[in-house]
Amino acid sequence: MQPQKPGQAIIPGLARLLTTAAIIAIAAPATAQDAAGGGTFLGRLILGAGQQKVAIDTPQAVTAVEQEDIDREQPATIGQMFRNVPGVQTAGSDRPLGTAFNIRGIGTTEQTASEARIIVNVDGVPKFYEQYRMGSFFTDPELYRRVEVLRGPGSAVLYGSGAIGGTVNFETKDASDFIPEGKTGAARLKFGYDSNGDGMTVSGILATRPAPGAEFLAFLGYRTSNDYKDGAGNTLRGTESSSPSALVKGKFRLGETQTLQLSMQRFESDNDNATLSQTGGGNAIADAFGIVSRDVADTTLSAKWEATTDLAWLNPSVQLSWSDTRVVQRDARDLTGAPQVCLPTLSNQNVFCDVDYAYRTAMLKVENTTSMQGAGWENFLTFGLQATDQKRIADSAGPMGFHPAGTDRKIGVYAQSELVLSDRLTLIAGARADFGDRKAHPSVPGGEQVKDEATALTFAALYKVTEDLSVFGSVSRTERLPTLDELYSYSATKNPALNLNKEQATNLELGLSWTRQGLFAADDSLQIKATLFHNNIDDLITTTATTDTVFHRNIARAKFQGAEIEAGYEAERIFGRLAYSHVSGKDRDYGYTIATTPADQLALTLGGRVPDRGIEYGWRGTFVDGITTSSRNVTTGAITFTNYGGYATHDLFVSFKPQSGALDGFDVQLAVENVLDRDFRNNLSADRGRGRTFKVSVAKALTW
Repeated sequence: MQPQKPGQAIIPGLARLLTTAAIIAIAAPATAQDAAGGGTFLGRLILGAGQQKVAIDTPQAVTAVEQEDIDREQPATIGQMFRNVPGVQTAGSDRPLGTAFNIRGIGTTEQTASEARIIVNVDGVPKFYEQYRMGSFFTDPELYRRVEVLRGPGSAVLYGSGAIGGTVNFETKDASDFIPEGKTGAARLKFGYDSNGDGMTVSGILATRPAPGAEFLAFLGYRTSNDYKDGAGNTLRGTESSSPSALVKGKFRLGETQTLQLSMQRFESDNDNATLSQTGGGNAIADAFGIVSRDVADTTLSAKWEATTDLAWLNPSVQLSWSDTRVVQRDARDLTGAPQVCLPTLSNQNVFCDVDYAYRTAMLKVENTTSMQGAGWENFLTFGLQATDQKRIADSAGPMGFHPAGTDRKIGVYAQSELVLSDRLTLIAGARADFGDRKAHPSVPGGEQVKDEATALTFAALYKVTEDLSVFGSVSRTERLPTLDELYSYSATKNPALNLNKEQATNLELGLSWTRQGLFAADDSLQIKATLFHNNIDDLITTTATTDTVFHRNIARAKFQGAEIEAGYEAERIFGRLAYSHVSGKDRDYGYTIATTPADQLALTLGGRVPDRGIEYGWRGTFVDGITTSSRNVTTGAITFTNYGGYATHDLFVSFKPQSGALDGFDVQLAVENVLDRDFRNNLSADRGRGRTFKVSVAKALTW
């Protein structure tokens, strides 16, 4: 139970919220003069939804987080990169090893196979991990230059059936990000510090362009932090961390039409006194599960070849990748140092066993894009094949029925057509079929081979009513195949659930976008995009009662619907951004609000610039409404209600990037987060939020 505190700011209702936000967003830039005309967030190119196009002209709810946003946030964890993205949060905790994604109410660390409903890629390489009380994505924010979020199942055609919540695409840094035109090399050192937990970050980058058509980048970083405090001044035990990370990347131009990109990324976290429960839950949960010695290592290897030919029908790409996420757990003990009981045959106690877990995934993806055009029309057809071989490792002294080992192989074929008529009407249609072959490790009793297929279909349209106003809509349907955990988990009293049906999601979206150049000054711009969505999920796989004969069944149906609004204003000296999301998640059989439903949230950013000084400054307010969620006990049928109070947090930021003189090449970022030291807890987080935090980072770049 999370009561609302007196004086705590909440969202007072959609109508008043939008009215107030609109007044602020439109009135604030009225003083802008001599706008530079830089694009807003909605004017950024979207690369992962098919053909490249700006976000406001994409008939899907999409958002791109760029390097400038990442620099301004100075994120200590991946979740802090998404604070301005509507409909997207991280669930579980703010710990580096407790990160999971939630998109439009879908996703949590404590829900069966939740992260299989959201596809996460790094440079096109799929990432997936599943373990009790651990997150699903282990990495460091400093590795990335860009993130695209594609909300809803419309992205399932290109990235894999089962993307019920959506897709998150991370892109690592490139050498060209640091080497200016006409230069051949660059070096960059960066130091960062935040006061809450005495967190420190240091990283170094070396980029070189030794010959025309060839460039290399090497990145090495290290991040460390002690336990942080919440707004009430309480220390959250087990939130300390230390982690090195590295990236090596090379790009080569092969002739005039071909490119080859090679990359290797590595993240590690080695802690002899790690909290076993990385998904949070406060000190009580940390104490109950105790501590372990835990070594986490995540490696991503990729080789990608692309060609652009003179033939309109031949523009191929081939990618071969390897992903290895490994967790080694030893010496589980309570806070006094006494060993925790390890009983491998019991699913509720083998969590304390010494064990090696890993997901190792090899992928081959072959894709081609053809283009055709005529009088008043243009068509792009993208089609391809994606084959993955994923091995789930679970090595322990005894049988592991809780996270059984096995192999998951898939072959997917897909095609997506994009037709543009008279530069006004865009029609997108796509289909995908994934053929799955799951096989349990021989140690799993009754773990028979399971073969099945899943499909994804999408149709989307965008029509420009005027040069400023567009309307769009889409209908998508996707199916998700059960994971190894869902099929093969077993115990002394429960058998593998080999007869599970596929989950099915049907999603409808309708929206409009509006843009205006020269609103208050010659080259300023204001852009707004609003989306309504309705997502029905059938045959939802959930954990069964303790008296059942299998761990998982198709015993739930869900409905997620809501609205998202994203707006941005850009001028030479003033900028602003608004991101609002409302999600209603209901169990369609019992009517209660599903526990993974996020509270209504508004993030509003207002800022200014001094262009000739390279200074940018601003304020962000995050306003979260109260919410009451529920969960149903599958054993007794009882429904438990939990109330979370609303809250508001305020952040301030200043950046200094001189472009000339003795300080040219410096990048200084200053921020104060949760300025009022608000004590709060987001309903998707098991931990209370961070208290007031002062952040500073200083980077210096040299070029030659």
